[in-house]
This record gives sequence, C-alpha cells and structure tokens, in this order.
Amino acid sequence: MGNWWLSPFCRIFPEVKNVKVVAGVDLGGNAVNYTLVNANERFLIEGLCEHPARSKEGPGICLQQIEDGLKIAAEKAEVALEDIVVVGLDTPGPASSTGVLSAKGSTNFVHKDWAGFDIRDGLAKKLGKPVTYLNDGNAGALWGHFVLFGSSRKETSVSAVIGTGLGGGVIIGGNDVKGRKGFGGELGHVLLPYQSIVGTEGMAPHCNCGRTGDLESVCSLTAIENTLLPYFLPKFPGHELGKMDLHKAAKLVRGMAEKGDALSREVFRVQAHGLGLFFDEMINTFDPDALIVGGGAIETGLEFQQWFISEIRKGMPKQREEQVDIPIHIMPNGDTAGARGAAVEALKLAREGGLL
Repeated sequence: MGNWWLSPFCRIFPEVKNVKVVAGVDLGGNAVNYTLVNANERFLIEGLCEHPARSKEGPGICLQQIEDGLKIAAEKAEVALEDIVVVGLDTPGPASSTGVLSAKGSTNFVHKDWAGFDIRDGLAKKLGKPVTYLNDGNAGALWGHFVLFGSSRKETSVSAVIGTGLGGGVIIGGNDVKGRKGFGGELGHVLLPYQSIVGTEGMAPHCNCGRTGDLESVCSLTAIENTLLPYFLPKFPGHELGKMDLHKAAKLVRGMAEKGDALSREVFRVQAHGLGLFFDEMINTFDPDALIVGGGAIETGLEFQQWFISEIRKGMPKQREEQVDIPIHIMPNGDTAGARGAAVEALKLAREGGLL
C-alpha cells in the first residue's frame, strides 16, 4: 500500500516499543486523520497524519481503509498494532450516542449502505478491539476541554465549532453531554433572539434543518452563502463578491475579512454577535468555566482572532458581575482536534477497563 497518503506536516515522536497506547480516528467526508496516545497522555503523532477518505464508497471499503491506515500510523509511531488497546472514533452525524448512523445516513456519507449503520460496532468487529464513539463536534469539544483542564472532573466548558455547519459540545466533569438519543450538544440548532443583532433588520436566517434563527443559520459557512451575503451585497453595490457565484464567494469571505474588507467584516461581526447571544444562553444554563470557539472561521492570524472574540463580547447581553470573567478561548490544534478528542475518549475507556 505504501505511505503515499501521509501528510508532509505529520511529525512522529519515536516511542519505546511494546508500550500500550490508544488511537484516535477522525473520519470525515473527505479525509481520515489518525493520532496515537500513550498512558502518560503523550501524543505520539503531532500534526496531520491523514489520507483521503473513501466513505462515499460505503461501509465495507471505508472500514478496511481505516484499518489499513491505522496499521501505517502505528508503524510510523514505532508501536505494534496489537499494542493499540482501544480505538476512539469520531464521525459527522447525525448518529446515536453509540454510533448508529441516522436512518437517512450521515451528512457527509452519501452511500445508501450507511443508513442505520452501526459504525462503532462495525469498526470494533473489523479491528477486534474496543471502539468508543463521538460525533465530530463533541470530539473537538472534548479536546478543547482537555487542553484547558486535563483529566480534571470538576470543570464545565462549552465549545462552538464553526464550519460548513455549526458543531460543538458541552463538557461537564470531563464527559461530553450526549443525551437520551445522542443528540445532546446539538448546539447549532439552539434558537437565538437574532432580531436583536444590530444591522440585521429584515433578515430571516433559515437553517437546513427547517428552523429559522438557530445558531447554524447565522454562524456557519452555509449561513454566509444562503443568508449573510445575499443580505449585505445590496448594501455594498459594485463589491467584487457580487460578481461571482455565491458558493464561491462565501469561501472567500474569511480571507477578505482578515484583510479588513468592510463587507466581509460585517458578515463576521454578525456571526460573532450571534455567538455572543448563544454563549449568553449557555452562561445562564451552565455557568461554565470556559467558552471555546473553533473551526475554519477562525483558523486565521492572531489579530483577527482577537477581533472576533472582542465582537463576541460586544454581542453578549450584559452579564452578571460574577460571570463577566468567563474566558473565551480559541480551539487548539484545529485540524487535529477531532482525532485528539476521540483519543481522549478512548483513553478514558482504557483506564476504566485497566487496559493501560
């Protein structure tokens, strides 16, 4: 098979052989990313170790591909495949808390055989190892929490991950909130009083889920294409983004906002203020120790990140004096947060089961 797929950014830390480890596998619609962690919480792979995903070809091909990639990742980290005692898996949803994909399939896995497929159990049988499961938003949230608080069981954090949609999660005492059917932490579909965002009079943000005015309908790449650009372009006649297809234009907004383009900054101001309203709801629900923002929207330079966080603060209603100091952090290791969070979940199972 060869090692053609390993990212040039993948840096390997050699380890002592025959040391038990856990793995994190982040399966997306376009790529699979791997990481390995030992009992001392040391990550043996830093950066991206990924290859193109074949999830669109169905479960059989995809699960074999995950196994093949895991073998190569283990070899590169200089551990034996049999020394991987638990594998943590994360995927896009919708899926149950145990990894049974929706009857309509996953958002990014279009093959019909994914509908109702138990991907956690399928991978466990394929590998002959215990497998834990998280959706990708919860996995990223768990990683952000772990970086801030380690294995502590006391703190609470809320993460919002801004991508094509809006993912994230709520972590309480080191565990992600999954809920009765696995839909706990579906933060993108929490409704906002979006009408209170200054400069959006007459805007009607619709979400693909059918709701109007939820967080994803305001704060996502899809929201930029479907709602924010159509709303703001008439206010900036002759703007270069108005001369191209909206789908293409939406992908350029972040870069232009970082450079100071006025229209693009307005788009991100509205998104930041929407996050401010959402975080206010979370503050009054959980009184968290930390708020975390991640995703492609803020994979930018430090100056833009700081501006965006300051706009989130401006978008928040007035806070209680005791809560104004709740920090807002940028999600660390953005590209690898999912795999790392999945590995943290696997680490918990391995310790509880005495496997490490």
